[in-house]
Amino acid sequence: MSTNLESKLRTGLKPQQFIDGMTKNQEKFVEWYEAFTWENEDDKEFFESLNNRDDLRCLALIADWCGDVVRNVPVVFRALEISGVPTEVLIKEEHPDVMAQFLTGGGEAVPIIIFTDFSGHVLGHWGPRPAHVQSIMTQFKKENPDRNAADYNEKIQVARQEMGRQYGEGTGYQTVIVKDLRDLLSSF
Repeated sequence: MSTNLESKLRTGLKPQQFIDGMTKNQEKFVEWYEAFTWENEDDKEFFESLNNRDDLRCLALIADWCGDVVRNVPVVFRALEISGVPTEVLIKEEHPDVMAQFLTGGGEAVPIIIFTDFSGHVLGHWGPRPAHVQSIMTQFKKENPDRNAADYNEKIQVARQEMGRQYGEGTGYQTVIVKDLRDLLSSF
């Protein structure tokens, strides 16, 4: 992938600015953020070791109205805040050009967590949700290609409920995201 986002670096919001400016779901976002704990000392040490690298940047393409953002981005923020990796927020609606480069199954889904080098060359990305949760939406879209079908909304509600079940009640899913991010970051 030869995507370059240099023009976006140093233009986004800081994570705390995003949280402070949220007009939707702020309370729930902060709740997940504060609930975060490092389940695995190795993972924590990995993210701390990134302080030795000055070549990584993170752009989080997100929107405060999105349930997956509210669940997943607090984990990303917490993992990266000990890493020294400069992390910026791009609001989905303000960056349609970036969104168009990171479609999920042909559709716009957030969050998309994009890692670049210092000059904006995209190294990889994660999102919108852990693979085991995303697989439900992927399957749903395969089985329900017609968004205008009479039972589409009914069926997508069922898919969303199942995705909620896959996330689970507690913070266990957060460890999955940390591992996903670690695997991705380890690859470059």
